[in-house]
Amino acid sequence: MMGKNALAGVLLALLAAGLPGLGVSDETADTLTIVGAGATFPAPLYQRWIIDYRQVRPDRIFTYDAVGSGEGVSRFLAGTVDFGASDAALSDKDLARVDPERGAIMIPMTAGMVVLAYNIPGVLEGLSLKRDVYLDIFAGRIRTWDDPRIRASNPGIALPNKAIVPVVRRDSSGTTFAFTNHLGAIDPWWSAEGPGIGKLIDWPGKAMTARGNEGVAQRVKITDGAIGYMEYEFAERLGMPVAILENRSGLPVMPSPGAGQAALASASEIPEDLRLFVPDPEGAEAYPIVSYTWILLNEHYADPAKGTALKDALTWGLDQGQVVARDLGYVPLPEPMIAKAREALARVR
Repeated sequence: MMGKNALAGVLLALLAAGLPGLGVSDETADTLTIVGAGATFPAPLYQRWIIDYRQVRPDRIFTYDAVGSGEGVSRFLAGTVDFGASDAALSDKDLARVDPERGAIMIPMTAGMVVLAYNIPGVLEGLSLKRDVYLDIFAGRIRTWDDPRIRASNPGIALPNKAIVPVVRRDSSGTTFAFTNHLGAIDPWWSAEGPGIGKLIDWPGKAMTARGNEGVAQRVKITDGAIGYMEYEFAERLGMPVAILENRSGLPVMPSPGAGQAALASASEIPEDLRLFVPDPEGAEAYPIVSYTWILLNEHYADPAKGTALKDALTWGLDQGQVVARDLGYVPLPEPMIAKAREALARVR
């Protein structure tokens, strides 16, 4: 059965192609179709961009299949899509698999916050979690909501004697990479002896699994005692409470656009390949778990028209699209990153 995000991508493609009676002009012989697939993290934004950009260039149809970062990277490397999308930039191992004549360029298009949404009976807001506490929840060391270490940070909240149910991704996920990369930065044990860092993790304990950011969000929403990691927009859209997390400075921070921007601004240098990770941002106002998300492009396209179309569309995304990103709960790119992304885009042919 087709997932909701994949179905949404197909429906957008059909709308763009011009279904009878829907007020969209019929596709012509001059229409160019661009196919992409990948991360669920930015999927709501990319699907919105597809609709908005269609008003700018009705002769270009973009489709996006939200199948997860791991599958998006696989399809990009296999050359079965025109662009991939991933919340974990291509690794050196991935890049070694790219045909040199084709090349690969990674363009950060937006950023977001990974939040811990929860469903605790009687607790509708205000849950605060220290760094070592939420790490130990997902390590399987803290198992009930009335654990003394959780109560210590939440003196005014009546926490029930109820089992904690971690909800995690079952598919290869850039959101999982961002979250585990952060946990590894908090405590070296996580990466050296614990579950490790990656897009697909063998989680300890009795974690419940779901596919995609939306799948995790929906599972948390219907499961008493659950807590799960997901991109902020998904929790916001479902009206779910999210935890206040302790940052590197030892201060509790709620996710917000300003806190996300403060986290990204803590990175002092942008590498030439634009693979910038901020696993444990500094600063009193910084939200602790943020991630860029990348569009994966060929440096040289067999069909130059596709290279031109992608450059034009992504230039629009780096400009007008950032306003849409902010409105949907994503963190707009810092200006220095936008400038570097434009320079990288100029190399696409």
